[in-house]
Amino acid sequence: MPRGPRLDEPGTLHHVMMRGIEKGTIVQDGIDRTEFLKRMGTLAQITQTPLYAFALMNNHVHILLKSGPLGLASYMRRLLSGYAQYYNRRHNRVGHLFQNRYKSIICEEEAYFDKLVAYIHLNPLKAGLVETLEALASYPWTGHAVIMNRINHSWLDRDYVLGFFGSSHRTAKKAYLDYLQEEIGQDRQKELTGGGIVRSHGGWINVLSMRKKGIRALGDERILGSYAFVRQLLKDTEEGQKSELPGEERGRLIECEIEQTCRDAGITESFLRSGSLSMNLPVIRKQLAVKFVIEHGLSLTETARQLGVTASAVSYMLKHR
Repeated sequence: MPRGPRLDEPGTLHHVMMRGIEKGTIVQDGIDRTEFLKRMGTLAQITQTPLYAFALMNNHVHILLKSGPLGLASYMRRLLSGYAQYYNRRHNRVGHLFQNRYKSIICEEEAYFDKLVAYIHLNPLKAGLVETLEALASYPWTGHAVIMNRINHSWLDRDYVLGFFGSSHRTAKKAYLDYLQEEIGQDRQKELTGGGIVRSHGGWINVLSMRKKGIRALGDERILGSYAFVRQLLKDTEEGQKSELPGEERGRLIECEIEQTCRDAGITESFLRSGSLSMNLPVIRKQLAVKFVIEHGLSLTETARQLGVTASAVSYMLKHR
């Protein structure tokens, strides 16, 4: 995984959408849907990726999440590639399942979290898959049923979502339901998933207001937020990209760190990569793995190659650091 710019720092809120190729189905029955959710949730726990809302439709998926320590790209790549392999095996098909890349929008949490949760969870109701809000509470393929405590998915952070609506579960759940009832009649699609300048500032009314005040409205199709939020993110991204080391320089730095670490520990590089668990090797490898991935942006595969372990072992080290 190449190092993500600061636009995708751990803790960044994303609204992620992915569609079936040529608008084709990505789930055919309850078995497929259960498998997708199992993979989505298990991987979220492994990668420490907080999940807040989801809607699994026949030909597309919405997920509201925050980047974990390894970033969004690592999580999504493993989720989509793993599920696509499962789906192709089960349905005896070949080729791509999802349309191009997934779409990700970085969101300003304070201003849009409640709107995004409602928009995502109301998808089946607005699509006519269920007829009422009460029926949606028992519909198993969105996070709404988890929020309503009809289904238990430990990987969905129900407490965090309810905390946005009230100080106790009882009052928060009522406020959440009241909010969804209000949002049923709202068309938020362009505001929350549209493009560029309109989405970045919550609609044309806000953009025009800024123009009247002489403020140049920055627009970026990756961002949903206020002018200040968009400006700061773009600034941080530019600074983050400037600060990244070129590939060759980063490679030399990693070589030097391995040499110095082995010298300090009184071991050889070949012993470090031998797979042995003797002496203090597991601790040394973990320290190097964290530094290589988090600080230098090395992929799990390349980090594993440098340390003589598997990529899954590196993932385990990062999870338990």
